[in-house]
Amino acid sequence: MAILRNGGLPNGHANGHAHTHSPEPSPVTLRFSDIPSAIDIPVQGGLDAEEAVEVNLEELLDDPTELCTLLENEGAARNYWMIIALAYAKQHKNDHAIEMLTKGLGAMASSNPKEKLSMLSCLCWLFLWKSREAPRMVPEGQHVSEARTKDYYLQASTAMLNEASRINPSFPPLFLARGVLYLLRASLQPPSKSLAPGSTDNAERVETLRQAARSFEDAHRVSGGRNMMAILGRSRAQFSLGKFADALEGYQEVLGKMPNLLDPDPRIGIGCCFWQLGFKDDAKTAWERALEKDPNSKIASILIGLSYLSSSSQVATTDPSFIPLYKKAMTEYTQKAWKIDNRHPLTCATFGGFFLSRKSMVNVENLARKAIELTDVNAIASDGWYLLARKEHYDGSTARANDFYQKSDQARGGGDRGYLPAKFGMAQVQVVQQDYDGAKFRLEKIIQHTKSIEAMTLLGTLYADEVFANQSAGLKEDKSAQVKKATAMLEAVRMAWKDSKKHLTPDSSVLLNLARLYEIEHPEKSFQCLQQVEQMELDQIPNEDRPEKTDDEVADMAALREHLPPQLLNNMGCFLYQAEKYDQATMMFQIAMSACVKVGEKDDSVDTDALVTTISYNLARTYEGAGMPDEAKKVYEGLLERHSDYTDANTRLAYIALRQSPTDQGPKAIAKLYQSDSTNLEVRSLYGWYLGKSKKRTSNIAEDQEQRHYKHTLQHHDKHDRYSLTGMGNLYLSTAREMRRDTDSDKDKRRKTYEKAVEFFDKALQLDPRNAYAAQGVGIALVEDKKEFGAAVQVFSKVRETVRDASVYINLGHVYSDLKQYSRAVESYETALAKDRGHDPQILACLGRVWLLKAKQEKSPLAMKNSLEYSQRALELSPEQPHFRFNIAFVQIQLAQLLYTLPESQRTLLDVQAAAEGLDEAIESLTSIAQSKNPPYPKNDIEQRANMGRNTMRRQLERAVQSQKEYEEKNAAKLQQARELREAEFKKRDDDRRKAEEAAMEEKRKIAEERHKMQERDRALAEKRADEERKKEEAEYSVDEHGEKHKRKKRAAAGERKRKKKGDVETETDGDGTGAEGGSARKRGGKSTTTNSAVVSSDDERRPKRRRKLERKGKTGADGKTFKSKEIVVESESEGEGEQGKINGDVKSPAAGVESDAEMRDADDEDRQGAVPRQRKKVIRRIEDDDDEEDQDEDAGTPPKLADGVVDGAAGGDADSPTADEVGGSNADQDVPMVDESTAAAGNAEAPQPEALVDT
Repeated sequence: MAILRNGGLPNGHANGHAHTHSPEPSPVTLRFSDIPSAIDIPVQGGLDAEEAVEVNLEELLDDPTELCTLLENEGAARNYWMIIALAYAKQHKNDHAIEMLTKGLGAMASSNPKEKLSMLSCLCWLFLWKSREAPRMVPEGQHVSEARTKDYYLQASTAMLNEASRINPSFPPLFLARGVLYLLRASLQPPSKSLAPGSTDNAERVETLRQAARSFEDAHRVSGGRNMMAILGRSRAQFSLGKFADALEGYQEVLGKMPNLLDPDPRIGIGCCFWQLGFKDDAKTAWERALEKDPNSKIASILIGLSYLSSSSQVATTDPSFIPLYKKAMTEYTQKAWKIDNRHPLTCATFGGFFLSRKSMVNVENLARKAIELTDVNAIASDGWYLLARKEHYDGSTARANDFYQKSDQARGGGDRGYLPAKFGMAQVQVVQQDYDGAKFRLEKIIQHTKSIEAMTLLGTLYADEVFANQSAGLKEDKSAQVKKATAMLEAVRMAWKDSKKHLTPDSSVLLNLARLYEIEHPEKSFQCLQQVEQMELDQIPNEDRPEKTDDEVADMAALREHLPPQLLNNMGCFLYQAEKYDQATMMFQIAMSACVKVGEKDDSVDTDALVTTISYNLARTYEGAGMPDEAKKVYEGLLERHSDYTDANTRLAYIALRQSPTDQGPKAIAKLYQSDSTNLEVRSLYGWYLGKSKKRTSNIAEDQEQRHYKHTLQHHDKHDRYSLTGMGNLYLSTAREMRRDTDSDKDKRRKTYEKAVEFFDKALQLDPRNAYAAQGVGIALVEDKKEFGAAVQVFSKVRETVRDASVYINLGHVYSDLKQYSRAVESYETALAKDRGHDPQILACLGRVWLLKAKQEKSPLAMKNSLEYSQRALELSPEQPHFRFNIAFVQIQLAQLLYTLPESQRTLLDVQAAAEGLDEAIESLTSIAQSKNPPYPKNDIEQRANMGRNTMRRQLERAVQSQKEYEEKNAAKLQQARELREAEFKKRDDDRRKAEEAAMEEKRKIAEERHKMQERDRALAEKRADEERKKEEAEYSVDEHGEKHKRKKRAAAGERKRKKKGDVETETDGDGTGAEGGSARKRGGKSTTTNSAVVSSDDERRPKRRRKLERKGKTGADGKTFKSKEIVVESESEGEGEQGKINGDVKSPAAGVESDAEMRDADDEDRQGAVPRQRKKVIRRIEDDDDEEDQDEDAGTPPKLADGVVDGAAGGDADSPTADEVGGSNADQDVPMVDESTAAAGNAEAPQPEALVDT
């Protein structure tokens, strides 16, 4: 957006303020600046030709009639009329100004028509001014013909403009007036509605604005580009058309050309454009600059206030920054604008919103009507209508509120555009009027165009209320679609809270509605919603109510929860109970009881008795679920002490008594309960369950006591009682199960009985589609009648998700047993047994049966023993039941048969002997069962089975015992040997594993020692290197008398060769001023480098050296050799560059050195023609950190050295440059540490490659 910010203006004026330090001229308004303080009107026929009447224009008469008469009598020129009229206008007496000009036009009726142009134009502008101050609508109580509205003055202005255009249509002031007229006319026209993508907006308001822009463009063209008002008008039209970038350029152009223009101030327009373009900080800066230039600018003040209000809306009301922002907006800026002009529409609308939040409805109505009547901006009028609507909505006048909401929406375009708060207000009114369908339709249209959080919240709540109402009424209508819509809307709102940019405050009502929606299908999600509500409530607890923290976090949380609503804690406890988390549920209910006490202490008017009663009952039910019936009885008895007629508590006490004493106190308690309240359906349900457990079985269902009880309930109490219908279905199921199936007629009769059972279940399911017990009955009928095991498994699995009862798992165990999936059957029975806490002998008997079937299938004595164990446990719980004794005897006989058939290698002597003892017990049990009064099977069948065990099976087991003895004695040695071999193998495995572990530990120890040694060696090397660096620093620096370090300077030795800077020809000077050791000095670039005092030299070493530039490897000389040196050596500039590159830290990598050695050969260092070439020696290259490697002779195998081992040439350079040791070099006989590969690569990238060296 750089072009928007600059706009081609001089620097400093783009955003409405200049950043210059030069003094600015004081801003002066230009409006009416040419009106003098007094005027002399010449008098006709006076004694003196220069006689005139002086009129004080600063103290004009309230009635201009006398002035008009004077001007008419004296035949004053038009300029006198206009000056006086403008003087009235300057004093805001526009009516007098209009009267003056109107009479002036009458007085000049006979003059040249062109003389009227200026007066007509002035009248047009005055009518336009009056239009801005006039009301938009006819005030209440005033007749339409007498009203002077905006439209009235616009029509008058149009008449003046047309009359002037007839005289001279090209009169320049008319173009500007016509543009302003179109702008004001457009402000009274409704905005265009939304358009289809790609279509052109040809609405009346848009066309009017386009005409205004063309008029301003004409005014700008006629003035030769000097009319700034035309540019401002064009920008205003572009702004109204939504072309904010184009409007910004226009405002910036005016500001650049007239930086001191204040009336109107282009900075206001610049700020508005920036705001619409999203640059809100820049907008506020522009407005602040406008207020700085004109401290009394009401528009700048109110706009800055609105910017601070916008900032406050971006933070939560609980945020610490909210109060300062809101206070600054209202008290510092909005109030200031109000004091400057209390009739400014935008200020009135802003203060109206403030008083609305304070519920001061009288002020709201007054300010809203001012904003509506005085504004020429549709958006401000919309705000005024919205304030009136909110006021009427608050007062309960829904019809008037809806009307005002519609006007507010239409003022901003209506339809798909319009004003969102007004549309939402209309939806709220429809909800109040119970027009729920209309409200949903309107809210859905809002959400289609904008994801309004408020609209989604209200729509989701409406759908949720529809679902809850259907549930409360017990209707069968399917509301799954409404559940899905409500959940989707409320979840979208919940997700929006997580967006930190939106600064939304979570609403507990949304979470509570979600919790109710999730309660049945997704209880875990429902509980999560309640937990979120709990956290919100915890965060709102005042600091003074928070208890002091202790080390016990659980106790601290419990103390905090006592300040929460008890209803919330009760609901959370119910979910924990359903999840079988009884300990947590108990704690939650206990805290809820304490919360009730605190609520009663805070507010005596609150009746907490109902809450305490409900929570106490839930607590007792939790004690029951946790297996603490005594604690539950205490709570129930406490409830009955306060409410003796509490039937549910009596019912639970009777049930606990029946469970604890099924033969004595339990039946008495049930009978007493039934006599006290036999009409209560809950009591009748419990009594029917008791009859089903205690009745005597009968083959005739019509004589069954339980069937009679259910039938009586359905006939005389409630024909739709779902428990009685389900109970009847179960009765028919059990009757059909016991019916004979020998003949076809028996089978047909049995099938019809199953169908009768299914009819009852189906009726119950029609009344309650979620009746899992009825669905379970249908599944049982499918298994027993149709043998549809797969469908039954699906039914029971679905029921298991809803009902956490042992019966579901028992039925699943039955089905899995019939499907021969014995492992799953055992698992289902075990789960059912855990649900019943091991007190149901029927479940134990089922487990014994399935383990028996599993043992037969797998021929497993262990499974058979498990079957026997469960059968014995069932008999222990019900010792009076003969069929449990028969089950034990039957399993013992089956175990004896299994062991007899197994080979000797799969059984032991002890197993056979135990089976023989069990067989004897089974024979005795069968004999006694056959002699009982009600044997479970025919007496003859039982006696025949006992005789078979006594005769045949006993002899078989005796033979099995004898053969097992012989087998074990015969194979005892083999078994012992095999046992020893196995033990030895196990021992060997243990030894191998132990040795492997020891070897691994030893390897780890060695690695650790080696690592420690390496660390010690590295530490020693680091210390040595640090010591060397310290010594170097001591050698290179000296300390003066002040204790400051200075680098030692070296003297340049005479006679060394000198070298100039890059581009200079290298010269060699032979000097005889050598030192004691014959050392020489070289000079390069005006700086000298001295060598050490002791120099090991020879004739070859003292010989000056030069480097020859070589041809590229691919080139061949005239003699056919690969490289050829020229006879004349010329110093190359690249040599200096190469040295400079090395001085800058370039390091050649080893790979580059090898490549250079392979591709390049050194020429002879002698500068004499005809020199005999010497035998080349293979150079052993090292990585040196010297910065002057270019001076090294690559022909020689060993470079010349100085006395201290510094390579000659490597120390060459500036006198103040570091030596080879300083830059990281080393002595010739020392190892050079390797550099980092990345550094070497970087150095090679900068250094010239061999291919780039050519012969110069």
